[in-house]
Amino acid sequence: MSLIANIIWIIFGGLATALAWCLAGCILCITIIGIPLGLQAFKMARLTLAPFGVDIAYGGGAASTVANVVWLVLFGVWMALAYLILGCLYCVTIIGIPIGLQLFKMAQLSLLPFGAEVIAR
Repeated sequence: MSLIANIIWIIFGGLATALAWCLAGCILCITIIGIPLGLQAFKMARLTLAPFGVDIAYGGGAASTVANVVWLVLFGVWMALAYLILGCLYCVTIIGIPIGLQLFKMAQLSLLPFGAEVIAR
């Protein structure tokens, strides 16, 4: 079932969004300071390409916590809020609930990406 859902997801915007995240990651990796942010963009691209059948596992240590605080202040709140609003809009209809749930997963990763891993179930 995850395969079919991921194919539908890719056709209706997942591929374009994942490519945009990859482009953002490449642009961020141009400078040494931007490399950690670029790696998080690649992580978002991985989740955005095929979100069905994957989970987010958190780990890391003090460095991840500090990086997440900086990310949260600069980008995380706004990205997570956008994903949450979009997820709520999709959950209004029964057919949109699975997509809305995946958008909530993306909101979780966009809020605190450092120390998180996208793992297949």
